[in-house]
Amino acid sequence: MTTTAPKPTTRRSEDPVELESEVRSYSRGWPAVFTHAKGSVLTAEDGREYIDFFAGAGTLNYGHNHPELKKVVIDHFVEDRVVHGLDMFTDVRRQFLQTFDEKILQPRGLDYKVAFPGPGGANAVEAALKLARKVTGRESVVSFTNGFHGMTLGALSVTGNSMKRGGAGIPLVHATPMPFDDYFGQIVPDHMYLERLLSDGGSGLNKPAAVIVETVQGEGGINAARAEWLRGLAALCAEHEILLIVDDIQMGCGRTGGFFSFEEAGIVPDMVTLSKSISGYGMPLALTLIKPELDIWEPGEHNGTFRGFGPAFASATAAIDLFWSDDEFEKVTIAKGAYVESRFNQIAARFEEHELIVKGRGLARGLQLPSGELAGQVAAQAFEEGLLVETSGPDDEVVKLLPALTIPEEQLRAGLDIIEKAVAEALGA
Repeated sequence: MTTTAPKPTTRRSEDPVELESEVRSYSRGWPAVFTHAKGSVLTAEDGREYIDFFAGAGTLNYGHNHPELKKVVIDHFVEDRVVHGLDMFTDVRRQFLQTFDEKILQPRGLDYKVAFPGPGGANAVEAALKLARKVTGRESVVSFTNGFHGMTLGALSVTGNSMKRGGAGIPLVHATPMPFDDYFGQIVPDHMYLERLLSDGGSGLNKPAAVIVETVQGEGGINAARAEWLRGLAALCAEHEILLIVDDIQMGCGRTGGFFSFEEAGIVPDMVTLSKSISGYGMPLALTLIKPELDIWEPGEHNGTFRGFGPAFASATAAIDLFWSDDEFEKVTIAKGAYVESRFNQIAARFEEHELIVKGRGLARGLQLPSGELAGQVAAQAFEEGLLVETSGPDDEVVKLLPALTIPEEQLRAGLDIIEKAVAEALGA
């Protein structure tokens, strides 16, 4: 029997992009090839520099290649320290846990066990949902309109965006969406719908295992929940013995001011998910924080290959030591956020007839335009002027700012000048 060897594949172009899946997205809006990054500036291979108001979608709260954190990472490799350790004991794992407890949890009066579920935010969310169901013996989870929690099936089931949900290919079940704060323009009392469904035996809502919420919805359009709304939600969950999960993957690690975004509301979630900036250097690391009485995992019941990335532990510890040993960094972040809010308010006042909406908290800020098309024009023009800024919201109608918390004030001002110019051009002013 003879076989015919397959013919060599002939590509349509020498461009390596032809090899990459069509699923890529950011490179479409920012058609440059980047080679270097420092602080809040990215440099393309043609030498052009771009101010970064994106910060790796909130992964680089301390900027690109922070020199002190970079030294820690380099030393880790040079000294042949443990890089891959699963959940074996390592010194850097111990040091991270000790530092996280002493400088983050204890000063805030928080008592959590720490699980390392895998390398990314979706891993942390999946672990929280799985444990909530194990603890309560219930299946249903309540999520919120315009929420985003990840692209794996469990996390996607509690995500609101229809385009992202449509990529699942199967029904997304065991999750029920509820109105996020201000969804009805505050004409409906807080949590009226959820409270009524929970108390009515004929509502058809199975008692949930958990409620999962972002205090500020990043992908959903920089929708910031009021502190009183969050307190009401926490009280409702406690009343009905429902676990409260706060997804702090994008808004934690100081993005809104305090290390945790829920601090302002004075609530204590049953579980918290962290990732993105927790490593401090853009390396993969994720945590699921669990109240001790909920830590009923059997050994190995939830695991993953990349739960112990040594360099990320080392840089995470260094970042906490460097930025969170006192409250000065928090104060600076809040002040920068107030400046962005002031500039956005000025832009909204300048174009009052277009009814622009200023949104956000801390250094998670948004400027909502009348349409996604206009917001896209602003982002595209900003790129042409040397600024990376993305859009978010159900129709991509919000120009979304997530600059590094360490961004120098002059670069922050320069980036906002670019946005104001781009808004003026998009609105034909």
